[in-house]
Amino acid sequence: MSAETNPVEGNPLIKPSNTDHDLYESVVEACRSVYDPEIPVNIYDLGLIYTIEINDANEIMILMSLTAPGCPVAGDMPGWVADAVSPLPGVRQVDVMLVWEPPWGMEMMSDEARLELGFM
Repeated sequence: MSAETNPVEGNPLIKPSNTDHDLYESVVEACRSVYDPEIPVNIYDLGLIYTIEINDANEIMILMSLTAPGCPVAGDMPGWVADAVSPLPGVRQVDVMLVWEPPWGMEMMSDEARLELGFM
């Protein structure tokens, strides 16, 4: 996902993921195993995973959002993501944090998600 830039401050609205870490692709695939129960597309391709940050100790911080703040699984979905990522070999710790800025929008979906949902 590309980081949108705040034109006033020049800072990214979405903190970039460190995609060069050895665990990154495995974490992405684990995130793809989690689905929003109301939408038949995984949360990664929906664009709900904003940042995957992995430090040298293989501790992972995932920043994610939801399609709407009133999502009925808001309290559960971060735990589902942590449960999907935690068993990966080499992962020491996983923290998942919900963020609301920037708000999620349909433009954050991957082309695969748009196709699946009939938007392409």
